[in-house]
Amino acid sequence: MPSIRHELHYGDRVMRCFAERPPNIDAMFRASVARDSNALALVDGATRLTYAELDRAVERVAGNLAGLGIGKGDRVAVILGNRREFVFAVLATARIGAVAVPIGTRNRLPENEYVLGHCGAKAVIFEAELAGEIPTRDACPDLAHRFAAGGSGAGARDVAELLAPALAPKVEIAEEDVFCILYTSGTTGRPKGAMLTHFGSIHSALHFEHAIGLKPGDRTVLAVPASHVTGLIAVILSFVAVGGTTFLLPAFKARDFLELMARERINVVILVPAMYNLCLLEPDFASFDLSHWRLGGYGGAPMPEVTIRAMAERLPHLDLYNGYGATETTSPTTAMPPKLGKIVTDSVGKVVHCGEVVVMDEEGREVAPGEKGEIWIAGPMVIPGYWNNAQANAENFAGGFWKSGDIGSIDAEGFVRVFDRKKDMINRAGFKVFSAEVENVLAHHPGVVECAIVGRPDPVLGERTVAFVMPKPGFDNAAELRGFLAERLADYKVPDQIVLIDEPLPRNPNGKVVKAPLRERAAALPSPARR
Repeated sequence: MPSIRHELHYGDRVMRCFAERPPNIDAMFRASVARDSNALALVDGATRLTYAELDRAVERVAGNLAGLGIGKGDRVAVILGNRREFVFAVLATARIGAVAVPIGTRNRLPENEYVLGHCGAKAVIFEAELAGEIPTRDACPDLAHRFAAGGSGAGARDVAELLAPALAPKVEIAEEDVFCILYTSGTTGRPKGAMLTHFGSIHSALHFEHAIGLKPGDRTVLAVPASHVTGLIAVILSFVAVGGTTFLLPAFKARDFLELMARERINVVILVPAMYNLCLLEPDFASFDLSHWRLGGYGGAPMPEVTIRAMAERLPHLDLYNGYGATETTSPTTAMPPKLGKIVTDSVGKVVHCGEVVVMDEEGREVAPGEKGEIWIAGPMVIPGYWNNAQANAENFAGGFWKSGDIGSIDAEGFVRVFDRKKDMINRAGFKVFSAEVENVLAHHPGVVECAIVGRPDPVLGERTVAFVMPKPGFDNAAELRGFLAERLADYKVPDQIVLIDEPLPRNPNGKVVKAPLRERAAALPSPARR
């Protein structure tokens, strides 16, 4: 057990902290370089970089950025896929005290224009094929420097210029300095820029190390977007912290992933539940040698038990572990002890070492163990606030806690359960229907590939429930699905309508189901018969 003590941070927050920790991200990276400079750090296709080689690349990029006048606190936007230049850029900005602003490659011009303008980015490094999505100089006058990877465009220079020989200046970096800004998916209004600090990011890397037992030499695949908090913190930085190896997968395809896992003897990965299902659907899944796969992580919500059972049957040596977090918590808030992942299947685990979680009612009072309420989170991994957004800070933080907007509970043994987003909870005639609960049951039906439950306005009941189901080929019996649910759930939880669809559910770049278009579709459906 690492040594933990209470400390004062961000002016007025008292929190539990790891007593021994690197002072900043660059120091954490340099420690891994010094520990074993010849260890394999990063693999991008045919390019394999040791820690010494990665350090040299980071030094050059940092030196060249500094040569452009980019210094401490300046924002550098990074609109790149899962490629080595992303890692170079993020570690280089950390070395000179600048602030990385990773942005998803699926963002469009108006979104990029808002984010780049809002954070006042001084430089952008982007995929050349996205040149048309980069704002003009008139739209973002602060954006003085542009570099393209994989081609040219938008008046940009080749990113290779940043790898010319150069030395980075020595910069004093405080641990509470902002390391990067990640813009949340603006489901309501404009996206908010979460300020991830060196202090919070290092604690998250240490939480992963201690919670799941990461160690030097562990190998992982970056299969989720690098620009997402999971890819950046849980994968890239956590493996840098322990001196592990990260293999970059440009886009997730189950067969490519399985081939890479077998060929490189990879032992730890973090995926979204849908990725596990796609792997299981490969007809020759059993032919891949996955004997070295030790830990399989997933996050956000419990994975359907049917998937857990299938993975346990196919790979009995694999320990699955769930986790829960958000951009505002710099990734992990909870983690399931790996040996319990196949046993406690309805929980997202226990609170990380330095974290604190309370479950509150609508009046701001803590509820009893096991009761449902909103999850509030505190600890060193919680961001100090949003970039240039006082209103959002006032609405989302209270007493050092971030109000997650998730409905959940904590039982007497410390296991946290997440039932739904507050906005995804459906109020049907005064009865609360948690869509995640219904989805988990429906996923057990052998004819279901994936499903999502949403509410639609109803003048009598307030809301009615609609299930969107992508069935397996040859299955088209919605009545059978309703009967299946009726045998397992209270009648008010059984969807009023079940809609069979022939395309996958809409998802955001991080693999999570986006329910807003489903709600719009549900609202346009003919009204169902009363029941």
